[in-house]
Amino acid sequence: MIFSSDNWAGAHPAIAESLVAHAGGYAPAYGTSELDRKVEKKFSEIFEKDVAVFFVGTGTAANSLALSSVNRAGGVVFCHRDAHVNVDECGAPEFFSHGARLCPVDGINGKMDVSGLEAEIRRFPPEFIHGGRPMAVTITQATESGTIYSPAEIDAIAAVAKSHKLPLHMDGARFANALVSLGTTPAEMTWKRGIDLLSFGGTKNGCWCAEALVLFDPSKAQELQFLRKRAAQLFSKSRFIAAQFDAYFSGDLWLNLARHANSMAARLADGISASARSRLAWSPDANEVFVILKQDVASKLQQQGAVFYDWHVPDHLAATLDGDEGLYRLVTSFATRSEDVDRFVEAC
Repeated sequence: MIFSSDNWAGAHPAIAESLVAHAGGYAPAYGTSELDRKVEKKFSEIFEKDVAVFFVGTGTAANSLALSSVNRAGGVVFCHRDAHVNVDECGAPEFFSHGARLCPVDGINGKMDVSGLEAEIRRFPPEFIHGGRPMAVTITQATESGTIYSPAEIDAIAAVAKSHKLPLHMDGARFANALVSLGTTPAEMTWKRGIDLLSFGGTKNGCWCAEALVLFDPSKAQELQFLRKRAAQLFSKSRFIAAQFDAYFSGDLWLNLARHANSMAARLADGISASARSRLAWSPDANEVFVILKQDVASKLQQQGAVFYDWHVPDHLAATLDGDEGLYRLVTSFATRSEDVDRFVEAC
C-alpha cells in the first residue's frame, strides 16, 4: 500500500530493457547521437510541430531552466501558491535566474484564479523600477492538488499572459496523467493553447531519470544550450535519457502507464467515497487523491503498512474538518496494484 509518491515507483521493465540495450558500444556524446536525434524527432511528431528539446535530469532543472531562459532584471514569475516551483524546489528557480522572484497567486484546489492572476500582475507595473517587472507565468498540469486545467482554463490564463506580453510555462511533471484524463492531444494541451515552454516529465510515470524541456519556438533555443551547460545539465552520455524516452513513447507506453495510474486513483476515490468514516477532500482528476481521515484511522493504516503523507489544509477546507481529522495525500503510479487499493479502502 505505497501511496507516498509516484517517485517511489521503480522503472517500467521496457524502460530498463531499453537502457540495457543501449548500454554497450560507442555513441557520440552530448546529445549528438543517432538515438538522441531520433527521440527529438519523436517529440516534434507528438506535438505536431517542430520543437526544440533539451534533456535534463530532474523536473526542478527543467522548471528552473525554463524560467531562467526568459529572465530579465527585476523579473517576477507568477505561479500558484502551492506550485512545485514555489514550495518544493529550494529556491532553484530564483537561483538559476539569478534573483527572479516568485509571486504566488491563489486559487481553489491548485488551479490559479484568472482574476487573481490579472490583479497580481497589475501590482508590478513595468515602468515602476522599484517593484520589479513581470517576467513569466507558470502553471502546473496536473496540479499539485491532483486537479487538471481544462483547455478553456488554459486559454483564459494564456490570454492574461499574452495581454501583458509574458511567456507562459507549463510544469508537466505529470503531463501524461493530465493528457489522458482530458482525452486530448499534446498539441491541444500546450502550444495550441498558448504555452511557450513545457517541462515534460517522464520520471514519475515509469522512467528511471528522464525529463525534458520543450520549446515551442525553436528559434529561441540557442540561449538555452548555454544555460543548460552552465547549469551542469548537459549529460555527456545523454543517450541514456534518450533510451528511456525511446521506450516510453514506443507503442504509446507513456499513455498506457498514465491511464493505469489514473484508473487506480479513480478506484481509490470511489472506495473512499463509499466509506462511512472517511471522505474525499475533492474529486481527483489524475493520480493524486486527497482524503480526509480520522487521525486514528490514518495511524491504523500506517501500522498496517500503508505509506502516505499528511498534507497542509487549504484555507477553504479548514472549517470542514473536525478536530480529530486530517488531510492526507495518496498518489498512485504505473506500479500500483488494484489489490493494494482495495486493502487500503477496506481498512479506512
